Amino acid sequence: MMEASVRTYVINLDGGAERLESVSRMLASFGMDFERVPAFDGRKLDLSAVEDYDAGRAESYMGRSLVGAEVGCYRSHLAAAARFLQSDARYGLVFEDDVLLRCNPITLLEEAIPALENVDRDWLLLNIGANKSKITTSIADHDIDGYQCSLVAAHYFPMMACAIVWSREGARQFVENHGKIFAPVDNYFRYWLTRAGHGYALWPAPVTTTDAESQIAASDGRKRSKYGRKWYYGFSKQKRLLEDKLIALGRRCRFKAKAW
Repeated sequence: MMEASVRTYVINLDGGAERLESVSRMLASFGMDFERVPAFDGRKLDLSAVEDYDAGRAESYMGRSLVGAEVGCYRSHLAAAARFLQSDARYGLVFEDDVLLRCNPITLLEEAIPALENVDRDWLLLNIGANKSKITTSIADHDIDGYQCSLVAAHYFPMMACAIVWSREGARQFVENHGKIFAPVDNYFRYWLTRAGHGYALWPAPVTTTDAESQIAASDGRKRSKYGRKWYYGFSKQKRLLEDKLIALGRRCRFKAKAW
């Protein structure tokens, strides 16, 4: 059974009891157990003292500084991946605590992972909570209790990291190759997997988020995307998007050629 092969983790800040209770009820409705991963609270971090934060590269790549909560979110996902690697599970299902499930994820993964491994036994990460999907190759269609979605090769790896599934190799690479943080974790996943390949998604996403207030903000409450912007922010963003899309288009062509 897939449930025995999957270990589920929920990233939750200390003090976030209401969110934890809500996600606990939702997962219980699908008969799912989980392990809580205490989130790293970076909201009051002095980033100048954070050894694994590369401010210069963040400003070059993102066109802005990161906020402490973004570094905290990144570290929280590192902790969840490391916790999964300490287990004997084959797959690690990681939720942030504001997720909203549209179907039973375990039932869906029972169908999707065999289809995925039939195409790519070296897959690294499966995004099941993306809010957009671009530059993909369709692999298989699924219908879980009326919820229909497709497994796709995500050559331009989608943003949002609220619901992801790790292979052991993907989690190992994420943890062991960690060096300096220069982007929010979902931007990093796009940077990494658009270049490395072996990233996949389910679309339309079977997991979305609730309307709970975001806990990623600058220490003074400003919106994270407005914080620390450089005069060249727009240029950096367009350069990043164009470069990633060109890489993804080339990878899609090679993927299709290999499939045929």
